[in-house]
Amino acid sequence: MDTQKVVIIGGGAAGLSAALYLARAGLAPLVFAGSPPGGQLMLTSDVENFPGQESILGGQLITQMRKQAIKFGAVMRDENVLTLDIKGKNKTVNGVKTQSVILATGARALWLGLDCEKRFRGKGVSACATCDGFFFRNKAVAVVGGGDSALEEALTLTKFASKVYIVHRRAEFKASKIMQKRVLEHEKIEVIWNAEVKDIKGEKKVEGLVLKTEEGEKTLAVDGVFIAIGHKPDTELFKEQVELDKKGYIITSARYGIELLKAQNAPLEVQEKTYDPLFQTMTSESGVFAAGDCVDFIYKQASTAAGTGVQSALDTEKWLEKNEA
Repeated sequence: MDTQKVVIIGGGAAGLSAALYLARAGLAPLVFAGSPPGGQLMLTSDVENFPGQESILGGQLITQMRKQAIKFGAVMRDENVLTLDIKGKNKTVNGVKTQSVILATGARALWLGLDCEKRFRGKGVSACATCDGFFFRNKAVAVVGGGDSALEEALTLTKFASKVYIVHRRAEFKASKIMQKRVLEHEKIEVIWNAEVKDIKGEKKVEGLVLKTEEGEKTLAVDGVFIAIGHKPDTELFKEQVELDKKGYIITSARYGIELLKAQNAPLEVQEKTYDPLFQTMTSESGVFAAGDCVDFIYKQASTAAGTGVQSALDTEKWLEKNEA
C-alpha cells in the first residue's frame, strides 16, 4: 500500500482549508470528512460573518469549500475515523499509511438535551451569540448558563437585543467576579436565578421558554435562546496519541508557548522537548498537527478555524520538506 503524504481528519472549515492549501501544493491530501461530513457549519442556517460571503447557508459554504479543495486534488472520504496510530514515524489512519496528519475534528456545543432544541436550531435556538446575535436586533432573548461563556454571550447580545435574560439553575454564578459585575450592572440584562428550562415553545420559530422555578412553572416570552453551558472538543480518539488539556483540547506548540509565558512552571504537564516552536500548529507528536475548534477554546468561529487550518497546512508542508527521506 502506498503511503500518503498527509491525511486530514475532519471535514469542517479547518480541515477543508488545510486540504485546499495542501492540494494546491501538489500533496493530494486524503480527507476523512466524517459521516455526516461538514462539522458545525452544517447545523448553521444563515452565515453572514464569513469573509467574502454576505449571506450563505452553512451547508452551502461547506459544499463550496469541498469543491474548491477537490478541484485542486484533495481526496474526500465521507467516513468516520475508527482506528489510528499516529505515534512515531509509521502512522496509520483507518488503515491508511501516512507521513503526516492534521487533526481538525472540531468541537460540539453542549446542549440541554431537550427534543425541542433540535427542532428550533436555526429558528431561534443557537449556541453562538457572535454568530447569530445580529438576527435578534431589538428582540428579547435568553441565555442559559452561569459560567464566563454564558455571561460573555449575554454581554455580546446586548449590542443587538432589546432585552437579555440569563437563566441560571443556581443562586449564584460560577463566572469570574469581573464578568459578574458587568452583567449585574447592565441595564439590558435580567438574571433569573434557580431556574431550569423545561421546554421551548413556538410554531415555526422560538416564541418562549417554559421555566421550572422555586415558585413553579412560568413562561418567559423570548424570540431567541442561546445555550451557553460549554463545548466539548471531539478528541476522544486522540487521548492516547497526543497531549490534551484537562478539557480535552489538543495542545499545540503555540498553546504550550503561551502557557510557558503565563507561568514560570508550565501548568500543562508536558515535556518541553516534545513541542517544536518552528511549527506552531504541531502537537506533542512530530508530524501531527492540529487546527480549528479541537484546539481553539476561545474564538470558536468558522473563519478562525479556517485560518488555523491554513496555518496547519503550511506547517505540514514545511515539515514534510524538512523530513523528506
